[in-house]
Amino acid sequence: MMKMKKNITVIASIMALGFLALSCNEKTAKVEQNENEFEVATVRWADWGEAYHTGFPDSAAKEAGIDIKWKTILNSDWGDRRAVMLAGGDLPDAFMGAICFSESDVMTNVGTFIPLEDYIDEYMPNFKKIISEDPKMLSLATSSDGHIYGLPSKKPCRPVVANQLFINKVWLARLGLEMPQTYKEFEAVLKAFKENDANGNGKTDDEIPYGRGYTDPVMFFTLPFGTTVGSDGTYLMTLKDNVPQWLPIDEGYKKGVQWMHTCFQNGLIDPELFTQDESMRDAKLMGATPVVGVAAGWTADATFGANAWQYVPLPPLQGPDGKRYISSDPEHWNYSRYEFVITSACKNPEKLLAWVDKFYTDDASIQNFYGSFGIGVDKNEDGTYSVLPPQNGQSADTYAWVNSLRDFGPKYVKDGFNSRVSYLAENGDAAKLALDASFSSYATPSYPNVSYTPEQINSLALLYTDLSAYVSTNQATWVTKGGILEQWDSYLSTLKAMGLEKFLKIENDAFNTYMQNAAKAQKN
Repeated sequence: MMKMKKNITVIASIMALGFLALSCNEKTAKVEQNENEFEVATVRWADWGEAYHTGFPDSAAKEAGIDIKWKTILNSDWGDRRAVMLAGGDLPDAFMGAICFSESDVMTNVGTFIPLEDYIDEYMPNFKKIISEDPKMLSLATSSDGHIYGLPSKKPCRPVVANQLFINKVWLARLGLEMPQTYKEFEAVLKAFKENDANGNGKTDDEIPYGRGYTDPVMFFTLPFGTTVGSDGTYLMTLKDNVPQWLPIDEGYKKGVQWMHTCFQNGLIDPELFTQDESMRDAKLMGATPVVGVAAGWTADATFGANAWQYVPLPPLQGPDGKRYISSDPEHWNYSRYEFVITSACKNPEKLLAWVDKFYTDDASIQNFYGSFGIGVDKNEDGTYSVLPPQNGQSADTYAWVNSLRDFGPKYVKDGFNSRVSYLAENGDAAKLALDASFSSYATPSYPNVSYTPEQINSLALLYTDLSAYVSTNQATWVTKGGILEQWDSYLSTLKAMGLEKFLKIENDAFNTYMQNAAKAQKN
C-alpha cells in the first residue's frame, strides 16, 4: 500500500512539473508574441476605412516579423485626444504621419518621444544611405537639440510650384484679350473683365475680376513685386539673396499693396475679399455661372469645381523689376519632418525602425502615395510606374487617400523620379506636374523647414500672435482704404515695439542652425 502511495506521489509530481513547463512555454510564447506586436496610431482626414495600411505597410511588417495593430483617429477627434496623450495618457508605441504632432508638440514634450539616432546605423540602412547623400533630409530629421525624434519624408510626384493663379480663358476669348504677361497688362485685363459682360450672361455688373481662392489673396496678387510667400508654417518668411526676410516689412510688399489698393479702388477686386466666409467664397468660385475671373489655388479643379474647364494657369507676371515670380516652397510642400515618432511606451524600438526603414525605397514610396501594386499603381518591366485609374466612382485624389498613407508617413525619392511616373487616367497630380514643368524655372529659394528650440517655440507663440494680428489689420485697411505709404514708418515702429527684432533673431538663429546641420551632413 505504501509503495502504491509513493508511486502516485511520483506521478503527481511529474504531472505537476509537466504542467509547469507547459505554462512556462505558454508564457514565453506570449511574451515573444507581445514583443513582436506594436500599436501604431495615425490620424486621417476622414473615415475612409482600413485599406490605407492593408497593402504595403502590413506586408512590410510581415516581412519584418512584426504585427502592427493600427489605431486610426479622425482629425476631428484628434485635438482632444492629443492633449490627453501628451498629458500622460495611454500612449501607443508609435505615431505615423506628420499630421499627428507639430514641432511645438515634440520639442515641448521630449520625454514622450525617444531619440532615434542611436538605432539608425544598425537598423536603418536605407535611411542611413539617404541622409548621407541628401543633407536636406538630415537637416529635417535633426531637431534643435541635436537629436532625431522623428523621421522625415520627401514625397514623390510633387511639384516645385506651390499654389497658382488661374484665369478664365473663356472670358479672355470672349473679349478678344491676349494672355497678360506683365502686371500692368494683368491690370488691363481685370479692367476689361469689370467693364464688359465677360461671362456672357447679359449682365455687366456681376463679374468679379479678382476673387479669393484657397490661399492668401494679397500675397498672390502682389507676386509681381516679389512676395514669394511659402507655406503657412513659415511665419511669412522668405529668402532674399539667401538672407531670411519677413515679407510684411519688405519694400516689395509695400509697393505691391499700394498697387493692389489702386486696383481695389477701381473695382477690380472682390469688395468682400476680407469679409466673406468659406461658403460665400465657394458660391462665387463654383456657381452655375462663373463670376470670378482670377483666383489662386492648388489646381483649377480644386479651386473652381465644375467650372474648372474654363480656367488655365496664369503665367508668372513680369513685375516692375523686370522679373517674374511664382509661389514656391518645395521644402514645406514636398518634404516634411516627424513623419514617424516612437514613444516612451515602446519596448523594442529597433524592430519598429527596421520595419519603417523599408518605407525608404522607390517602390515603397510610390505605393504609400497612390496605393499598393495592382491597386493604386503598377510597376512596369522597364522600372517605370503607371498610376492606375481610380475605382468606385472616386476622384483620383480620394482613391489615393483611401488606399495609401498618401501625404503621411516616411517616403523618399531622388530628384528625377517624377519622370518615371505616368498616369492612365485624368489626375490632379498629373495636371499639377504639367503646370510645374512650365513655371518651375521661375522658382527662387524659399525659407527652409527649420527646427526651433522649446524656448524659441514659446517665444514665437507669444510674439507672432500679436505681430500677425497687427499685420493683418493693417493689410486689410491698406488694400481697401489706402494709406500704406503714409503709415509705413509708424507701422515699422509699432512692430519693433511689439517685439519684431526678437522675432527676427529667432528666425535667423533657427536658419543658421539649419544651415550648420546641412553643412555637417555634407562633410560626413
